[in-house]
Amino acid sequence: MKRFGEKLRALRSSQNITLMELAEEFGYSTHSYLSEIEYGRKAPSVRLVLEVARFFNVTTDSLLKDEIELDSQANKEE
Repeated sequence: MKRFGEKLRALRSSQNITLMELAEEFGYSTHSYLSEIEYGRKAPSVRLVLEVARFFNVTTDSLLKDEIELDSQANKEE
């Protein structure tokens, strides 16, 4: 299961965007805050979650929730 920081890193890497570029896009003066998020040292702010979702065109749910296999759970209950 992926945490927010891991998902952010994967999204960023998939589009070849550096931490500096993303920090600039979001209006941060340095990339250190985003780096702390990616390494799980800090929790993301609500503002950051919304900005990441908008920028990468993904839902906030997909960023915040761990992957859940609903079909597997449904099969276990039957």
